[in-house]
Amino acid sequence: MNLPSLNKYRSDFKAKGITVPLKTVIRNDSGLLKELPLPAVSKSGWPWTEETDPEIYKTAVSWPKLTIVSPSYNQGEFLEQTIRSILLQNYPNLEYIIIDGGSTDQSKEILKKYSPWISYWQSEKDNGQGQAINLGFSLASGDYYAWINSDDYYLKDIFQLVISQFLRSKASFIYGYGLNYHIKSDSLELVKILPFLDFFINIPTLIQPSTFWSAKINKPIWEELYCSLDFELWIRLVKGNNRHLIKKPLSVAHVHDKSKTSDPKMKIKWDQDEKIIWSENGHGAVPHWSKINMLNRIRFKLYRFLNLI
Repeated sequence: MNLPSLNKYRSDFKAKGITVPLKTVIRNDSGLLKELPLPAVSKSGWPWTEETDPEIYKTAVSWPKLTIVSPSYNQGEFLEQTIRSILLQNYPNLEYIIIDGGSTDQSKEILKKYSPWISYWQSEKDNGQGQAINLGFSLASGDYYAWINSDDYYLKDIFQLVISQFLRSKASFIYGYGLNYHIKSDSLELVKILPFLDFFINIPTLIQPSTFWSAKINKPIWEELYCSLDFELWIRLVKGNNRHLIKKPLSVAHVHDKSKTSDPKMKIKWDQDEKIIWSENGHGAVPHWSKINMLNRIRFKLYRFLNLI
């Protein structure tokens, strides 16, 4: 497994004149809604005409720094919603980094429009989503991390909920449910998951935009992967660490024809990733795979029977 050095990426940024730590997002005690660019007239509700009430953060003396990274490429249709769902959390100690791969749609104009409230952004060719995420985290200085793709968005009040849980617990990894928004049918689907146990860690279950973790356990993305980079990361990052499940949706993922999980053309890429992950250079073959799957199906049925999911 050939993993990149985030320190090397950080040094490259410094050589280009980027000063770290980056600035935190400009905040306003009364919220950012009135300061951000006006949304289109047709847009309303969260995160267009609503914001998290800044008053909810007055319960703690000092809020730890949260770093959010967004990799992006030609997702201008969704990018503004992603950005606003982060900024309008009104989190008081936020570092927000966007690494765009040189988009040719309206993405760059959106980034320029919101640039005063973004800690750092760039729009230039990179080696794909995995490298974009690594580049972002190489600049990070937060106590807690998350990444969200530019066609997903966070739900209202989520940062306060997640960071409060980090402060109350000893967890170094927090995860939750998610919503899938099916564009064609204009419908929302609630996706619940079972507790993420080490024994079942090789079964893909986590909802990527609904995950947050301590900077102390962060690890680089395996850039050779194209589709399963989050799943492979969880195997290395989560195993053995304390974690906590929030039993409510934290994010919304757009389900559209061009998304990796929906595009049938991506099947080859998914298959290639699977071979790489379970190769000798990766994690190797999983012993007793059929037994693990069988026990997980039993576990799922039991949770449903007991109304725990």
